Amino acid sequence: MAERYLALLRGINVGGKNKLPMKDLTDLFVKAGCREVRTFIQSGNVIFSADPDRSTSLPGVITAGIAERFGLKVPVMLRTTDQLAYVVHNNPFIEEGADQNTLHVVFLADQPDDERVEKLDPDRSPPDVYIAWDQEIYLRLPNGAGNSKLTNAYFDATLATISTGRNWRTVTTLLELMNS
Repeated sequence: MAERYLALLRGINVGGKNKLPMKDLTDLFVKAGCREVRTFIQSGNVIFSADPDRSTSLPGVITAGIAERFGLKVPVMLRTTDQLAYVVHNNPFIEEGADQNTLHVVFLADQPDDERVEKLDPDRSPPDVYIAWDQEIYLRLPNGAGNSKLTNAYFDATLATISTGRNWRTVTTLLELMNS
């Protein structure tokens, strides 16, 4: 039975770099055996249905297809509808009443080990704060993502994984789209 997934691609169509047309991206997913493929905004959010046994190989297949067709190395992370719902319904900053315009989520390709998570510096970028939880990092960035030192490069290096971030509005919209 098919399941709904969200593919989060890192670093495409950002600041005029790594241009990848959404129609071509959709075609790559269809050729990989995905159904009901649709994209949301130009920054690499793909919602689709696929058989669960296909999902384990899909990030590698899509990454290889993008490299072959466009010459770009683009990491791909997957989340199921249930996983994304968990992220949305358990944001600790929402419970604290934080301004939702300051919230972001960093999605990790792998579950970091506890020793690496402990190496994250809570004083790296005041007044920014983060909470690492499972395969996500919740961020509250009062001065905006562009002014923060809590970057993908920092999380990648410290946690020994690959990450990609989305603002809170995009995360909640993606869940709505997955459920529609």
